[in-house]
Amino acid sequence: MSVREPRRLPPLLVDAALALHDNRLEIAEPLLRRYLKQDPFDARAIRMLAELAGRLGRNRDAETLLRRALELAPGFTAARANLAIVLYRQNRPTEALAELDSLLAAEPEHLGHANLKAAALGRLGGFEEAIALYERVLAAAPAQPKVWMSFGHMLKTVGRQADGVAAYRRAIALRPVLGEAWWSLANLKTVRFDDTDVAAMERALAEASEDEDRFHLDFALGKAWEERGDPDRAFAHYAAGNALRRRGITYDADATTAFVDAGVALAAPDFFAARAGWGCPARDPIFVLGMPRAGSTLVEQILASHSQVEGTTELPDLPAVARRVADYPNGLASLTAERARALGEDYLRRAAVQRRTDRPYFVDKLPNNWAHVALIRLILPNATIIDARREPRACCFSNYKQHFARGQGFSYDLDDMGRYYRDYVRLMARVDAAQPGAVHRVIHERLVESPEPAIRALLAACGLDFEAACLSSHATERAVRTASSEQVRQPIFRGGDRAWRPFAAHLAPLERALGEVVTSYPAAPAGW
Repeated sequence: MSVREPRRLPPLLVDAALALHDNRLEIAEPLLRRYLKQDPFDARAIRMLAELAGRLGRNRDAETLLRRALELAPGFTAARANLAIVLYRQNRPTEALAELDSLLAAEPEHLGHANLKAAALGRLGGFEEAIALYERVLAAAPAQPKVWMSFGHMLKTVGRQADGVAAYRRAIALRPVLGEAWWSLANLKTVRFDDTDVAAMERALAEASEDEDRFHLDFALGKAWEERGDPDRAFAHYAAGNALRRRGITYDADATTAFVDAGVALAAPDFFAARAGWGCPARDPIFVLGMPRAGSTLVEQILASHSQVEGTTELPDLPAVARRVADYPNGLASLTAERARALGEDYLRRAAVQRRTDRPYFVDKLPNNWAHVALIRLILPNATIIDARREPRACCFSNYKQHFARGQGFSYDLDDMGRYYRDYVRLMARVDAAQPGAVHRVIHERLVESPEPAIRALLAACGLDFEAACLSSHATERAVRTASSEQVRQPIFRGGDRAWRPFAAHLAPLERALGEVVTSYPAAPAGW
């Protein structure tokens, strides 16, 4: 312990710690700042202020504070553990692992460090090592429902569905109101709840005091009642879950529209013509993008069945690169050729962390990358772009009944959803007009009705020779981390696009927001 890390907390710091413990942040913050004016070198006070920043979602501030605490007290393991958590929350698992390895070297039996390391390994594709760590943690501390749930997530990802279901069931047995575990079962899409399950979920919903448990239970019950052919009762649960989730997030549909307006203004033919030859010339990435729940996981699974293509996951790297451009997307107009190339190379360096094979091509299937197509064309002009598109009502309703672990803030309100889909189509139409042929579109309904011609066209768009394995992609063994993980392990299913029809009476706000996008599908409305 550093001499600047006092063994006993002074009274002012005790008061701050108590306020922080009770989550009275408005009291804790001024106390901590007042104390640090008196002693700016107290590592424990700095760590407390970092914890407060983390609770407010100010993870970069928390990181800065924690690094200062560790500079003052390098052996302060609690601060290092907090730093690992903050790095993980910022989707920087490689850096988090470095801190965790340091912690585990000092405290090899610390289960909390092992648990977080397992989660970080999962982010990086180290699934087998993560599973081994979860097994070690649960052997030592079996009464941990959330750890059983995380273990279930990892088992599901690698295709061990029965073991994943058993892990989720164990979590529920330990904590029956754990809504996320119930939703995780529902989210497998292959588990059908029986009457006992439905009764248990209804009971849990009545007893749950946490919003997070309640909205997860509503989403799971929506699926249960939909399976039972009761769309009104199912929609009531979907609507309740979405409304509760929407209250807890910040999403501004007007801001998305303004962003797309800027992108449409930017992506003119002369913009790209003036920058021909810019960017990193690598052909490695295949971007599969579009709306969530539009079939992108199926497209990725087909491509990953090819001997020349590696499937990765929904990589966070392109949005991270976009954040490095000031006044984005308008700032793209101010980039130099050298800067465009550097950003392309930066993306490839970031994405390399997720690579596990030496196959020449890899898939990045983050759907929301549709917003960054102009960036892709500027910094990686030889990358392949695949737009996975699905009938707007089917796609949007599938999003509405899906609870996403993070992101997709548009998906919890029918009007927001319709506007988001409409903005997506509008920007893609602009890119099509400015650079015809730069984007290959896969229409989901055509793919599932006539797989072979659609798959042949997809492979040709990627510059790949046809391989028969792509026709039976469900047999390809690989980790899949998205909501469609179990669906893509089954033969291609026809009929999912009718699921919205029993709910049509409830979808008027969605229909209004979509407007002519519905009648023009699969093309964009005329004049766009």
